[in-house]
Amino acid sequence: MTPQHRATDWAPDNAVSRDGPEGVASQTGALVGSAGGRRRKGRRRKGGAEQSMVPEAEFTSYYGRPIVKPSPWEADIPAYLFAGGLAAGSSLIAAGADVTGRPVLRRTGRLAALGALSFSMAALVHDLGKPSRFTNMLRTAKPTSPMSVGTWILSTYGPFAGLAAAAEVTSLLPEQVRSRGPLRLVGLLGRPAGLMAAVCAPPVAAYTAVLLSDTATPSWHSAYKELPFVFVGSASAAAAGVGMITAPTHETGPVRRMAAAGALLELAMEQRMERSMGVTAEPLHHGKAGRLMRAAKVLTAAGAAGTLVAGRSRALAAASGAALVLGSACTRFGVFEAGQESAKDPKYTVVPQRERLEREGPVRYQP
Repeated sequence: MTPQHRATDWAPDNAVSRDGPEGVASQTGALVGSAGGRRRKGRRRKGGAEQSMVPEAEFTSYYGRPIVKPSPWEADIPAYLFAGGLAAGSSLIAAGADVTGRPVLRRTGRLAALGALSFSMAALVHDLGKPSRFTNMLRTAKPTSPMSVGTWILSTYGPFAGLAAAAEVTSLLPEQVRSRGPLRLVGLLGRPAGLMAAVCAPPVAAYTAVLLSDTATPSWHSAYKELPFVFVGSASAAAAGVGMITAPTHETGPVRRMAAAGALLELAMEQRMERSMGVTAEPLHHGKAGRLMRAAKVLTAAGAAGTLVAGRSRALAAASGAALVLGSACTRFGVFEAGQESAKDPKYTVVPQRERLEREGPVRYQP
């Protein structure tokens, strides 16, 4: 191949040819799109306005694969989220009952807190694979890591909740037995331990929402503002529901008010969350997640209404409490399933990114 051929074959479309009229003609042909059909789409003016001839790009990914990998978590994690919130709310109720002289409600609250916490930790350890992985997280403390912070919160809350429940168990023993040695000390520490568990309870109820929203999963990440309030309200309603089931009605007046307030907070913040999430709220309304979230709203609303009219009816109070507990569980599982589905569809990753770029402009990095 001669240098003359190389110049004409490899010159760009908008280059000036040095090979005479024939070369100029060939370049002109390339410019109008006769060379290989390389016509460039531009803008056409219609009615004085500039109209784009290039279609809008579609959101997609390589080979249709998800852009964000769905989390490897299974049903253990939403069960862990639900039980942790139930334990936290039960500790708050037990502390309030202890201070206001409601012994049955105090006992059921402390025992429910220990039972829910034990179930929550069992679900977490089962998901991790072996207990040593949980204890290994206690080797360091990272304030920027929700998982590390949550591990320390649970490790602080757990002993106080366990000691308060142990004091409740020892109170059921005969006087001559519980007044001896270590058992007497456990009984004396019951109230301080219960109050400390109540102090640690709000972070226990809220940190799991931060744990989810700190991930790259679209429907979890976009709910970071409202999800902690949803989980706290849901935990309060569930714990109050357990109190309504297990305690006599003459002790559950404050619990019924707590149940109504928690249910109202959960439902109101869910509505606000869905509006603020934009397109990533769609998974909350479809498929398995949609069914769970609809059931959660119906059960929570019915349970809240039942608490207001239950009065002295133990049966209605128990039915309302059960509805609140089931509604709280459906909320946790529904949010979990929605996040998993949002990670499988590239739309829920790409569309929010484009909206953010249009709103804020491109990110500029400075050296």
